[in-house]
Amino acid sequence: MSRFILAVLAVLLVASAAWAEHTEIVVHVRGQGSKFIGTSMAGARVILENADTGAILAQGVTKGSTGDTDRIMTDKRDASAVIVTPETARFAATLNLDEPTRIRVRTAGPLAQPQTGNEATATRWVVPGKHVRNGNAWLVELPGLTVDMLEPRAASRAPAGPVSISANVVMNCGCPVTPGGLWDADVFEVAARIAKDGAYWKTVPLAYGGEPSLFTGEFRPGEPGVYGITVYAYDPRDGNTGIDRTAVTVK
Repeated sequence: MSRFILAVLAVLLVASAAWAEHTEIVVHVRGQGSKFIGTSMAGARVILENADTGAILAQGVTKGSTGDTDRIMTDKRDASAVIVTPETARFAATLNLDEPTRIRVRTAGPLAQPQTGNEATATRWVVPGKHVRNGNAWLVELPGLTVDMLEPRAASRAPAGPVSISANVVMNCGCPVTPGGLWDADVFEVAARIAKDGAYWKTVPLAYGGEPSLFTGEFRPGEPGVYGITVYAYDPRDGNTGIDRTAVTVK
């Protein structure tokens, strides 16, 4: 390659860098029907990429608090209301953009319970130097409920007789579920779908277990075999759902 061509390329690179402008983007990830996913749930993964080329521009994890409950959960606010505060969990990045760019955000979480997590994506145009940081910034809603199987333990063995099932159910922000509470345990349908040797067998409802977010129940195996257990939590008001799975071998 000639020195002339190298010189031209160098000039173009310098010019491109000179045209680029620092552009700040702040992303908040809110759980569907709840608060923001932050440090208490190990955050949500955030990836910013060029939607047209797929090039990754920035990535990281949301950090901070779940936010102000009154601001977030009140029913008396309009669509333009600002529900984030300076402490609200966020991922912030500064991009160097030299032209208007369609940016895609990909989010996944909560990272503390990946077995029950979901993903959400969105795109928006961003103009160089025109920050996305004020108001609610870039707010993404992540569907799902966090379900954590407590009993039976994975790959455990049980004698013939009742098999106990227990699970912890919280909102994606980590907020507890209690009877009559802001996240009302009486509204959620929590149950275990049971399969025997890979074929669906029956569904067993789980009841509130007497302490925040705990749901319990039991089933009696008909005969020895491997029983796969899928516990789901379902909100009939909006279809929000979370699951976790385990299996137990009955002798």
